[in-house]
Amino acid sequence: MKTIGLQSEPALDCRQVSVLRPAALLLRAGRIIMLSRAASWAIGAGAVACALLFVPAVHANHQGHLSHSDGEAHTAVGAGHSIPGASFQIFLGSGNDTAAETGLTQADRSAALETVREAFAVLLQHRNDYPRFDESLKKEALARVVIETTVVNDEGRAFPFLVARTTQPGRVILLISASSLKENGYLHHPNTLAPVLAREFQWVASKADTAPKPKMVAGERALKSAPIRTDQDIAALSGEERVRLLQQLLGSYLRTVDDQRSLDGQSYYEVGSTVLLAPTHPDSTTKLYEIRVREALQHIVREPFFWERTPKTVRSLLNGKVWTVAFVNIDQRDWATRTRVLPEEKAVIVGARDQRVQPAAILVNTYRTAAPDDPFYPDTQGLPMGALSAEQLARVIALEIQHNIQEKSMAGHVAQDALTAPK
Repeated sequence: MKTIGLQSEPALDCRQVSVLRPAALLLRAGRIIMLSRAASWAIGAGAVACALLFVPAVHANHQGHLSHSDGEAHTAVGAGHSIPGASFQIFLGSGNDTAAETGLTQADRSAALETVREAFAVLLQHRNDYPRFDESLKKEALARVVIETTVVNDEGRAFPFLVARTTQPGRVILLISASSLKENGYLHHPNTLAPVLAREFQWVASKADTAPKPKMVAGERALKSAPIRTDQDIAALSGEERVRLLQQLLGSYLRTVDDQRSLDGQSYYEVGSTVLLAPTHPDSTTKLYEIRVREALQHIVREPFFWERTPKTVRSLLNGKVWTVAFVNIDQRDWATRTRVLPEEKAVIVGARDQRVQPAAILVNTYRTAAPDDPFYPDTQGLPMGALSAEQLARVIALEIQHNIQEKSMAGHVAQDALTAPK
């Protein structure tokens, strides 16, 4: 099956944009930079004529593993705790935070250790049900697990889990926040924690993978001539006027197929069906889903429902912020959708007014289903993304953009995507 490669954390040069999906720490110049789950797609752009490229590499809640100082320096206390059948050990962090600061007692830390050990025992007993976990075990990708009182980035944001690369190629560290385990009610409930823990292993597998990265081919975009409108202009347009503007943008810079054409030759779903069908031509599936995306985008910009419920989405599709909305085939990722936004320092100038924007890519993982914590979960009715009607897809895309378009320098997956890209 043709998929977009995971080793996609490409360089952010002036000619391309690449996409990945979350989580981890990258060791650079003596620092491990913590990044997000939830992915790891990075977007880069050019100053005059840019290209948007996709190479996927995060988690349903869309949180990010952001930068973290001295990731290798997580101090373990005492001997490691072994788990029968696992090559890695579990360690307690130094626990310098006081109970007054975190609300975590020594008894809580001990309970976190025991709960995590028992949760891993559950995963080992059912490893065939968790392919990412099983893959990581076979490759001995996890060097160790460290339970910290809290896990935070350099900006002070707390995260329940983070994956950190080590100096050893193909080996990573999993950091777990004991405070988060307590807050979310996981202490003394290993069976509940086990599937949550298992989801983190898509990031373990990704960050440990050292396979060669695929080459990119850039697609040119007409930036200066793009008919960019202001938010005030967009608000004053009728639904049909917005559709006409959307068509102009599709002819300018807005893409509805990923540049790697990851769906060429792949199977497809009929609307409402979970049965995969073989394509009649090599590009049949790609064309089918491009048409469906374009129909969904027209629904979003035309229908009053979306302007009332997700106005940020309508504006973002028409004001230059979104550069790509596409179905993709990312077999190595379990998420259903992902948004990738270029950080502020990589923003580009578009349109006759020389508007400065942070381009975004909206990715729909064709063969994946929504997770219960996805905002659009009820709209999908348990169907794979590729089986959704244009109307259902419109709601999925609208909620994805509304919830995840960000313009904060180095925030969320934005930070992760930028920092994981090899220089």
